[in-house]
Amino acid sequence: MYRERASRLPGAAVWTSVPAGEDGTGRVLPDGCMDLLWHDGRLLVAGPDTRAHVDAGAAGPWSGIRFHPGTAPTLLGVPARELRDRRVELADLWPAAEVRRATARVHAAHHPARGLEDVALRLAASAGPPGPPDPLLTRLVAALDAGRPVTGTADELGLGARQLHRRSLTAFGYGPKTLARVLRMRRALALARAGVPFAETALRAGYADQPHLSREVRSLTGVALRELVPPDAAS
Repeated sequence: MYRERASRLPGAAVWTSVPAGEDGTGRVLPDGCMDLLWHDGRLLVAGPDTRAHVDAGAAGPWSGIRFHPGTAPTLLGVPARELRDRRVELADLWPAAEVRRATARVHAAHHPARGLEDVALRLAASAGPPGPPDPLLTRLVAALDAGRPVTGTADELGLGARQLHRRSLTAFGYGPKTLARVLRMRRALALARAGVPFAETALRAGYADQPHLSREVRSLTGVALRELVPPDAAS
């Protein structure tokens, strides 16, 4: 079971999850984001995914705070490119004393998800003004999520291709074209899960046709589109 709510940290979401499989297996789809996680008394960081991440053998509840795309590296002090397609113990990234304080804060909260949110809020406060999110990166994410082309968006932001790619690697873990692919897939999944026919979903989400949509979904998630859509919504 998965539950999510908006966080007090702007743009973030707080979530809890109990994998459906008895062995803890679960499939996490790319979303352009990074998460601070709590599982089995440990703090971890989920880096940006370029493909679905399959958790295996990690039974039991998870809690997390998912940061808006591009904001986590500033808060956590680690470039996103170093964590691409990885799940890393926070203790491998931060000094031991800082990890102990963060762990104690989560333990002291009435629920781990609330404790993670408190940790994230303190990180944002310590970043100071202007702090995250970077307005330029916010505009980039919004433009790509609306289906705008990468080249045109770079021109509007006044960035050259190399500069945009370099900043994207630090903020998102990959280049803007990969981010655009991930965001486009998320738009398509939202439409399909709302009952929009697959052929119409493809066109509305910016794919050439339904086969193009199917190929991209399988490439990014490892499974067919139909497996990601409730049976009563698939068409």
